[in-house]
Amino acid sequence: MEVTVDVLGPDYEAIELPMGRDAEGEVVATLVRRRGAESGSRRAVLYLHGFVDYFFQRHLADFYVDLGFDFYALDLRKYGRSLRPHQTPNFVESLSDYFPEIDEAVRIVRDVDGHGTLLLNGHSTGGLVAALWADRVKGKGLVDGLFLNSPFLDIAEPLVMRKAGAGLARALRSRFPKAKLPAGLSDRYPRSIHRDHEGEWDFDLAWKPIDGFPVRAAWLAAVRRGQLRLHRGLGVDVPVLVMTSTRSVRPTRKVLDVTGADAVLDVEHMARWAPRIGRHVTLVRIEGGLHDLVLSAEPARTQVFEELTRWTNAYLPAETPSPAPETD
Repeated sequence: MEVTVDVLGPDYEAIELPMGRDAEGEVVATLVRRRGAESGSRRAVLYLHGFVDYFFQRHLADFYVDLGFDFYALDLRKYGRSLRPHQTPNFVESLSDYFPEIDEAVRIVRDVDGHGTLLLNGHSTGGLVAALWADRVKGKGLVDGLFLNSPFLDIAEPLVMRKAGAGLARALRSRFPKAKLPAGLSDRYPRSIHRDHEGEWDFDLAWKPIDGFPVRAAWLAAVRRGQLRLHRGLGVDVPVLVMTSTRSVRPTRKVLDVTGADAVLDVEHMARWAPRIGRHVTLVRIEGGLHDLVLSAEPARTQVFEELTRWTNAYLPAETPSPAPETD
């Protein structure tokens, strides 16, 4: 297992996870690790990013470390640190394609690094993937809780357009899986968060471009299959925290101000479908929250971390000390 210094600096390590090959060639995922100041923590969190995204939120890692967690983040195949020149950015044909790298990351967190408690934290598409993966491994004791930050539980369009878009994606996915769909992400949200525009955050514009990446037919069809699977009801057997903004806004030429709201997804969809994830789901709404709630301006950002701290203390197992070494 090769460990190198991560692009975020000496506090972070990057572990490349070989994932074999697909139709485009070699595939890798990248596990980013930041250990707490005190070694021996038995609690860890694994973060999964969203679409046109990767892990860059240092302050999120700071929060978890201060809470007593070792922090891990997974740049999924064809995203961020894991994107290779021969690959179509962010492209898969099934959300289950991500399961092997999540399996391997969890193995490292638990079996190699020795953590007894694991929180899975997913944002947007990563939230949908996290819920589907947790359902797949229910009963195995691999995860102790889920925190889903604005999860992608439905397509943010009216019903007629959702059906039309999903139908077009299904029709194209077999013969033209990489066909670019007319659907796309507005540049208003990334502009609102990047420090070179109207925001306060710095991220790599090659990995998270302002204009985004194209939405491909097979990718959207895969997302829709995952969403409909969730709509029918999952059986996640650990406590789940779903957090959303209090409102959404649709960016248009006339609506340029996207501050203080989710400008990517429909928060009412999240509230509707969250109870289908499992039997124990907590829903929290954040006034003034952005799509990625941890990138919200103050005081919304503080509220996110306060709510997450309260939930974590209530529902995750308390840290237990590592076993003492045997002595003669």
